[in-house]
Amino acid sequence: MRVVTPVLLALLLASAALAVTVSVPQAPTGRPTGSPAAASSPDAAPASPPASPTESAPPQPAPRAYPRLPADPAAIASQLAAAEAALRSADTPTGLLGELGHRQQVTYRRLAADPALAARVRSFLPVRWQGVMDRHVAARREFLAMHRGGRRPAVVPAWRIIPPEPAADLLRYYREASAATGNPWEVLAAINLVETGMGRIDGVSVADARGPMQFLPTTWAEPGIGKGDIRDPEDAIHAAARYLVRRGGLRDIRRGLWGYNNSRHYVRAVLLYAELLRMDPAAFTGLYHWEIHYASSAGDLWLPVGYSQSRPLAVATYLERFPASAPP
Repeated sequence: MRVVTPVLLALLLASAALAVTVSVPQAPTGRPTGSPAAASSPDAAPASPPASPTESAPPQPAPRAYPRLPADPAAIASQLAAAEAALRSADTPTGLLGELGHRQQVTYRRLAADPALAARVRSFLPVRWQGVMDRHVAARREFLAMHRGGRRPAVVPAWRIIPPEPAADLLRYYREASAATGNPWEVLAAINLVETGMGRIDGVSVADARGPMQFLPTTWAEPGIGKGDIRDPEDAIHAAARYLVRRGGLRDIRRGLWGYNNSRHYVRAVLLYAELLRMDPAAFTGLYHWEIHYASSAGDLWLPVGYSQSRPLAVATYLERFPASAPP
């Protein structure tokens, strides 16, 4: 395991001090009704019209900021390599993992959208991390392809963004569900990631899917699928494993994933993240600390934990109040 020194961590995180602090609305009471999309590619527009500006609660400051990337490809590569090493190092303070994971995520989202920049950054990246980058960028590009040609939404969704379950608990749920059904735990983790950011998105889709694994209530009610609470992470992860079996996932995992989302891009993206975890289980730490980003008409908005809307809100209105949610 590579050791990351305090000096290297300080250099890696120095740019965060230049960023603007994010403020997010207080969470209202009651259940949101929005349109969750895959957390790795939240490009779907909410079905409801924009809410009145009076819908938003007073903002509260948060200590985190939207990561800023260097302009120079070599500097991006150096920063990315340091983040990858730090996310795998037992010497990295727990309190820094959130910023490191978010920086990793923002870097790969940027590189996926800019092939020329990605090629230059990869040329400077140590060989150890080139395969990791390749899988991250390829997975993100599959989600971009799902929505290519579509109009990006001009509203932010009616979601609550909540903290995920502890990482150790999620890993236990994945592995127990894998042992019970034969589905790889890495596939279950990848589904949880792309559907709701490992449970960060609390919302109801336009198709009425809900919970951390985004089940339709009708599917949940099928005999042998849903047991317990559709919104409980442990119950939902076990139900997802049973659903993959029902859809033929043990014979061909692609068939099972196609049942989850009828898109070849979705299937390939989930399998890329699963392959990354299979080859490098320590990559889970970075994925666990990814934030919710929403591809809107105003760019790649960051919706931090604490974001809450009971109805969709116009992007322009949202950014008037919370400009630091926009990419720097």
